[in-house]
Amino acid sequence: MEENSAWFPIQTRSYILSFQFSEWYPRFAKQTIKSTIIRPVPAGFQEYLTSDGIFVPEGSEDDPPESHLFEGSDSESDDGREAKITWSDANSDFRVKHWAFPDLDNRIRQCIDEYEGVFPKLNFSSPKDAYWVLFNANPLRCTSPSDVYILLKSSNFATHDTDPTNVFSGCVNLEPGEEEPHYELELVLRKWYSIERNREVRCFVRNRRLIGISQRDMNHYEFLTEDLTREKIVDSVTMFWETEIKDTWAGNDYVFDFLLTRDLTRGHIIDFNPYSSRTDSLLFSYKELHCLAEDLESKLEFRVIPSADHPAASSNIPVFQHNMVPLEALSLSSGRTVDEFAEVLKEQIHENMQNGTSDSDS
Repeated sequence: MEENSAWFPIQTRSYILSFQFSEWYPRFAKQTIKSTIIRPVPAGFQEYLTSDGIFVPEGSEDDPPESHLFEGSDSESDDGREAKITWSDANSDFRVKHWAFPDLDNRIRQCIDEYEGVFPKLNFSSPKDAYWVLFNANPLRCTSPSDVYILLKSSNFATHDTDPTNVFSGCVNLEPGEEEPHYELELVLRKWYSIERNREVRCFVRNRRLIGISQRDMNHYEFLTEDLTREKIVDSVTMFWETEIKDTWAGNDYVFDFLLTRDLTRGHIIDFNPYSSRTDSLLFSYKELHCLAEDLESKLEFRVIPSADHPAASSNIPVFQHNMVPLEALSLSSGRTVDEFAEVLKEQIHENMQNGTSDSDS
């Protein structure tokens, strides 16, 4: 469907930046998940995330394999700069790009100890599309720095945040004399715990009015179709928004994700997103939301998937299936069980750590 600019607030760079995690978390720390913001990130971290290949920085594993990678090498540093490696069993030198972030490793380990596991994200995006890369009983739960690195590096969602061109895509042009706002990459470590997705909703606020609520997970849940349940959810979300968000959030237009407690009477904030076409409107279209916003007499609308055969239901479709596994991983998985694939993937990561990306000096 063709979009109409009237459906959205003016998309300025400052508007988009107001939704990065470090901007809103200090105001809503008591209403959301405990988190630690690491900013600035070390030199080389951004380049590492966007570099080719599947590998983790040197020293980031809690139980690293024995390696003599840097024995006899003339390394400039371990902070992400290029190093010259001399291989004892080779007749030529190679230029090898390698990364190591010892201070960041320590910060991550401190958070893991404090939170008993973390879930990482960058300024805006979380690596939910890369849940496949951690082979444990709790998807997306990181228990070592290497888990954090490989999860972020394998995610298309997260790497979107590394490029300001992507971040400000769709924004209006700067006014004459207006300076480009400063954008700095940040790493966020959130306390991990299992989220029951059937209690998560996305809420749309336009012109300081809460106009729409959509279930967040695109599966059919029978209990969400019950009238009393729907009424309870609407009342709880409305009460929370009016008492905790409405007068605290500075802007007029935004989208927030909200997780309800099991009794559906309370909840906490998961994230804030710009009121923009880049934010998934789920069971609404932005045209429908525009109509709700324009009609000042309209009531708050709560939409759920009414049946398992509804077109929006995705009970048999993997989440983020279109970008959840890179080609490198697909080539490794052929003909293998999950356990075998996990072991081969680990071996490939270790091999990439040792070999790097090399070019023969001429």
